[in-house]
Amino acid sequence: MIVLNLICSAGHRFEAWFASAEIFEAQAATRLVACPHCQDTDVSRLPSAPHVRRASPAEASSPDIAAALAQTIAKMSAEAEDVGTRFPEEARRIHYHEAAERSIRGQATIADTLELLEEGIPVLPLPSPGKKATH
Repeated sequence: MIVLNLICSAGHRFEAWFASAEIFEAQAATRLVACPHCQDTDVSRLPSAPHVRRASPAEASSPDIAAALAQTIAKMSAEAEDVGTRFPEEARRIHYHEAAERSIRGQATIADTLELLEEGIPVLPLPSPGKKATH
């Protein structure tokens, strides 16, 4: 499969997938390729940048991802008020405008979390940071 950059006579640019360049040429010649914006069948190829394969994929390592996630959770936790086990009640109070709107954090059971979500109250369950070793 190849991805081709195409343009119609009205100037709309779009991408399309084909089994080969020859298949595109055959379909374009019989006007089977249409612009998704205006349905124009006068379509031609645009120059495409070649795909260059790198020696090794540039992927973030698992420790990097885990560290970034831990840092994000710590930042969110530091910026939110800890309401402890009152989390479900306080989330409802904020949602129904019975309490000031603010970021909160705390503990909730799975059942409580599901009830909040069913009520349309946006919550984001996050793992609790483990206790840090003191030695």
